[in-house]
Amino acid sequence: MSPTILVVDDNPDSITILQSILETRGYGVLVAESGQEALRVANGVQRPDLVLLDVMMPEMNGLEVLQKL
Repeated sequence: MSPTILVVDDNPDSITILQSILETRGYGVLVAESGQEALRVANGVQRPDLVLLDVMMPEMNGLEVLQKL
């Protein structure tokens, strides 16, 4: 089973680019467009092995997400 990476970014274009790059290299990719969504996904059934986290996001920034994780 390949490692799973959670990509968290409020910019959909950034998510699309990272998801494409990672999937072509064989990684499983989960995505979230907000801090709250990232917490739900990270604590879901398929837990990520790595989180790529945007720091500058509205409502809950990346550092706040990191603290909660």
